[in-house]
Amino acid sequence: MAAQLGGQPIIILREGTERTRGKEARNNNIMAAKAIAAAVRTTLGPKGMDKMLVGGSITITNDGVTILKELDIEHPAAKMLVEVAKTMDDEVGDGTTTAAVLAGELLEQAEELLNQDVHPTNIATGYRMASEKAIELLKDITHTITQDDEAALLNIAQTAMTGKGAESSKEKLAQIVVSAIRAIVDEEDGKKSVDIDNIKIEKRVGRSLDDSELINGIVLNKDRAQTNMPTRVKNAKLALITRPIEFSKMELEAEIKISSPGELAEYLDREEQIVKDIVDRIAATGANVVLCQLGIEDIAQYFLAKANILAVERVEKKDIEKVARAVGANLITSVDDFEVSDIGSAGLVEIKGKSEDKMLYITECSNPRAVSILIRGGTEHVVDSTERALEDALRAVGVVIEDEKLVAGAGSPEIELSLRLNEYASTLKGREQLAVAKFAKAMEVIPRTLAENAGLDPINMLAELRSEHEKGNKDGGLNVYSGKVENMWENGVIEPLRVKTQAIYSATEAAIMILRIDDVLAATGGSGGASGGGMGGMGGMPPGMMM
Repeated sequence: MAAQLGGQPIIILREGTERTRGKEARNNNIMAAKAIAAAVRTTLGPKGMDKMLVGGSITITNDGVTILKELDIEHPAAKMLVEVAKTMDDEVGDGTTTAAVLAGELLEQAEELLNQDVHPTNIATGYRMASEKAIELLKDITHTITQDDEAALLNIAQTAMTGKGAESSKEKLAQIVVSAIRAIVDEEDGKKSVDIDNIKIEKRVGRSLDDSELINGIVLNKDRAQTNMPTRVKNAKLALITRPIEFSKMELEAEIKISSPGELAEYLDREEQIVKDIVDRIAATGANVVLCQLGIEDIAQYFLAKANILAVERVEKKDIEKVARAVGANLITSVDDFEVSDIGSAGLVEIKGKSEDKMLYITECSNPRAVSILIRGGTEHVVDSTERALEDALRAVGVVIEDEKLVAGAGSPEIELSLRLNEYASTLKGREQLAVAKFAKAMEVIPRTLAENAGLDPINMLAELRSEHEKGNKDGGLNVYSGKVENMWENGVIEPLRVKTQAIYSATEAAIMILRIDDVLAATGGSGGASGGGMGGMGGMPPGMMM
């Protein structure tokens, strides 16, 4: 890039910097974002197809955010759509594919306006007006429930899990999800909150999905450190230690001179005594169960077993933190300095199962909000896909209990918004009217995609949906199994309102951000830029700085 000053060119950017400006830059970015939307579009809905992601391991899923996280995406505009999916996943846990597909369609509709010489600023203004109006219109089709409405909560959980590999045991898993969320609901100043971190999910390959269960407490995929230790401890007092239980080796360079067998025996006795003192200090607090984040050396295991203490080693950090919340314990970071107040309590700690299937159960915890879900399945792929389905369902049910607001699913809200936004567009003047109309058309992409993925005629289905909604059936959605438009609220196909509002907000912001970029500067080489190289099939710029 160079500027002219009195006929003399002035170099502003590093040599090798690539620059794409104006229409070409915008088209490149739109094309990349549309490619991302297309990648997940076929996974939408209960009849959506799966993707096989092959890398270090094989993942088979139709979960939008999982697909986008696993893809090795370099194009900066495409990464924005990945961020949209991640935001949806963090905020509401579901609707990631909806948000990505909607953002891609908004950009496709904007492309038509750009080709008619409508300025990006006019499109952005119109899209913002349309999204605000859409959020307002959603209030007219919102249903209110309470956490006591078990049927609605079960339907929410089942809708969130539909098409995600857990179909065969959907009813049982939905019951587990609802019971788990109800157990951890917290209420403060009349406002309910749900912290999903209180729920521990443990996976175990073997047996069937129907054998999955909800445990009121914490379950860990661990066995006792030594066979001489007890397998069952009632009225358990738990010490949670983040340091290894061992004789501390000298960290400084030191030389120990031993000149006789007696001195060696004395040294070993002293080492043994130090470890015994550590175990004695633990036992003195009344602790009869020890969970250690790191290792427990053999001599320490011997003394723990002798003291009739159940000890488990190498417990993951996130697991030991969950146990701490469940039993009301403080993490012990030094075996030389801890108190009785650091010890937690539980009614029962026991090892259950046979041979390789042994697991540690911590139940009757002092914190009743601590629960675990044990997922079982015939293969690793089954338990992995079930875990993803459960996480979506847990967040969806948690969001509903917090907000107490629902909408019908199956494309029902989108088609209603499309019709009402078209009416809204006709009341506007100027070029923003065109953008609002295109936003309304973009909303139809969800029911259209649901129909396509189910092998139905999208044109006929959209016409039927519009007809039903114009008759006043605001909850009319597409039943992909029967191929008919039905009342989805009565059918139990329902979703949290926050899923829809967040999808509209996120998709609109991403589309506007991409539309407003008219200059892409990609620095190649040197310490100040990204590595060079084209974008291959994405048809865009190399990774770099955007302006």
